Amino acid sequence: MPNNLTVELPDLPRRALSMPGAVHEMNAALPLRGITVLAVEDSRFASEALRLMCQRLGARLRRAESIHAARSHLRLYKPTLVIVDLGLPDGRGEALIREIVVTPQAPIVLGTSGDAAGRGLALAAGAEGFLDKPLESLAAFQNVLLAHLPERINGLPASDEALRPDALALRDDLAHAASLIAGAASQEIDAYVTGFLNGVARHAHDEALAAAVRDPGPAAERLDHLRHLLRSRLAGADLGFGAAEAQA
Repeated sequence: MPNNLTVELPDLPRRALSMPGAVHEMNAALPLRGITVLAVEDSRFASEALRLMCQRLGARLRRAESIHAARSHLRLYKPTLVIVDLGLPDGRGEALIREIVVTPQAPIVLGTSGDAAGRGLALAAGAEGFLDKPLESLAAFQNVLLAHLPERINGLPASDEALRPDALALRDDLAHAASLIAGAASQEIDAYVTGFLNGVARHAHDEALAAAVRDPGPAAERLDHLRHLLRSRLAGADLGFGAAEAQA
């Protein structure tokens, strides 16, 4: 998967922009127009949710799926805002947050996690705000971002619809998780894999998978159960929000 993804909305017709009040109305409807967001996020499913929300609000999204990729990106680009997932394949997001916030003219930094302790960890590392996972509500996403972008506060309120990422993004995440645990030792699954699977399960509203990740029973049995569940999910025809629950 590529490290960076740039998404831009198509330009509106010139005639529409020449109409009285058209520019003002467009800016109000797209309150984050002109804003660049860097999402440091390893989950394609979560990244797709962010892409849809940024697209609806007019922001440009770039993605880095690791700390290393984020550092490379930040050496070349200056995003307005950075959203950092706390569980990343090459380290903890808190470390990256600490690095970013002390740089000259640092961008706004928000943490994100599905872990209940994530908010406190992100804020302690220096993040200015936090996004709880799963990332679903467009209105909640807009409210958090606008709280840190006061000059954009005049945007129209977003609808409270739940955005549903493409099921192919979920399939990619499940396939990635399956590959991570395929060769895992029976004694344990490392913290990164556990966090990644838990985040994917929460975002997909897959309660059976989330419960299997948290199972305090013998590690060997937990691994076997997770392998079985992932094979079942990947064999399914429809992997949308909550769809996997019926396959447990």
